[in-house]
Amino acid sequence: MKVLRTLVYLLVLLATTAGGVLFALQNTQPVPLDLLVYQFAERSLALWVLAALGVGGILGLLASGLIILRLRTRLGVARRNLARTQTELDRLRLGGIKDSE
Repeated sequence: MKVLRTLVYLLVLLATTAGGVLFALQNTQPVPLDLLVYQFAERSLALWVLAALGVGGILGLLASGLIILRLRTRLGVARRNLARTQTELDRLRLGGIKDSE
């Protein structure tokens, strides 16, 4: 199963790379990028689009990483509360058995 997953990942990576290369070959027109306060030199349209895709992917990974970190922290707190509650329940059960004897 692990070999199949690796093979699928490699095929997706290869297809993505091939798509990026074909996109870059088809979009070679030089285009300046104007960001209101700064204008970059003219570069290939494919470069700007692929750069935007890359920056968006990295920002998405960072945002999801922060969400995962927050959720793991909440899970840790919930597990500690559960352990504390189970310990208290066990103590109360043992105390109830000793009192009834």
